[in-house]
Amino acid sequence: MKLIHEASEFRKAKLNSTRVITLGFLGAILIGALLLMLPIATVPGEETDFLTALFTATTSICVTGLVVVDTYAHWTFFGQLLILILVQIGGFGVITLYSMGMLALGKRFSLRTRLLIMDYYNLDSIEGLLSFMIRVVKGTLIAEGIGALLYCFCFIPRFGFFKGLWAAIFNAVSAFCNAGMDVMGPDSLIYYQKNIPVNVITMVLIVLGGLGYVVWFDMAAGLRSCREKGFGPRIFLRRLSEQTKLVLILTAVFLVSGTVLVALFEWNNPATIGNLDTGSKILASLFQSVTFRTAGFATVPQEGLTTPTVIAGCLYMLIGGSPVGTAGGIKTVTFFVVFLNIYSFIKDRDEMVVFGRSISPKLINKANAIVTFNVGLTLILVLALIYAEQVPAASAAYEMFSATGTVGLSRGLTSSLHTAGRILVMIGMYAGRIGPISMALFFSTARPDQNSIRHAKGHFIVG
Repeated sequence: MKLIHEASEFRKAKLNSTRVITLGFLGAILIGALLLMLPIATVPGEETDFLTALFTATTSICVTGLVVVDTYAHWTFFGQLLILILVQIGGFGVITLYSMGMLALGKRFSLRTRLLIMDYYNLDSIEGLLSFMIRVVKGTLIAEGIGALLYCFCFIPRFGFFKGLWAAIFNAVSAFCNAGMDVMGPDSLIYYQKNIPVNVITMVLIVLGGLGYVVWFDMAAGLRSCREKGFGPRIFLRRLSEQTKLVLILTAVFLVSGTVLVALFEWNNPATIGNLDTGSKILASLFQSVTFRTAGFATVPQEGLTTPTVIAGCLYMLIGGSPVGTAGGIKTVTFFVVFLNIYSFIKDRDEMVVFGRSISPKLINKANAIVTFNVGLTLILVLALIYAEQVPAASAAYEMFSATGTVGLSRGLTSSLHTAGRILVMIGMYAGRIGPISMALFFSTARPDQNSIRHAKGHFIVG
């Protein structure tokens, strides 16, 4: 009877987890919007209407970074603190914070709650969930704390102690959570275009957040084991899981290829990096490649990018970071699985194998569905934005791929949008944070027992 009960709870949890996650983020956004409408959150002489507050709460919770008012100028310290808290909530996820609250209160975790956490982190087992979650929180706070400390040496000399410290903390959280928001001025990090420490600190935080917690913990365990047993780098790499190896390789490939493409397309463009020295051109190209991975910070004016860079940027923003991290997008591994599926079909291979391990048909179907839903929804929103705001196609595409990829890069379009355009961008950011698949499942009326029915095979033709 116990096994039957647990099986029933499992089915219910699988059905309800998507709805809990979807409504959880929506609830956090609405609460954040109401708090941002408080007079204490806005500087004297400015007003915050509901749509502006809702947009700001959405971009914060969804760790996107697109803004309709300047974060540094429109909001008081209280308002900026609220935004930072919303960004941190978005980075952790409402499920993590809810679970940590239960843990702090000494509440027991039911099977349904454990399955909810497992679904949220895309894990394969409920074993060690609480330990995993605690390590996620600790690891995040440590990374952000170190980043803030290092930023202090860059920002305090320019802004003074208190403002510099606040800018360091805000930037560290924003960078690690891949939000791309800052409180330093209207031009993101363009002032620090040639500043190597600021560029490196920001890029490291962005990449760490985008690698994913599973990769973190696997590498930490491998390093600890090799250190204890005296093994060298070769053994360390060999002992990493196939997921970690694939994520590290794909991350390197996308970062290097993005850097090469940006440098190629922008090298002689005076509106971006054309007037810089060679070293600064390479640094700016690398930073742009990193920030395409859902970060939103910029060291070059995005309005000046050439059309080939904009198109390439849309692709990189679509892909995003890696699974179980703070980055958005369809994720690197998802993109690779779809690509490998196409390659396997062309080569007439029945099985997809990576590092000697096969990829299950269910995972392939999931990857195909994620890419199809994400691309389809983004293109629909791009067309709607062009129609609603009468803006150039390139700018609309860049803005919307940035929204659904939760990137935050903008060619100056977001702040000029009217009500319809802002609503479309908010839909894109929200869908990008919870995933278009989750939005579809939220409205799904599928029955749990529908897969027990089998039908005769039909004769259909494709291609």
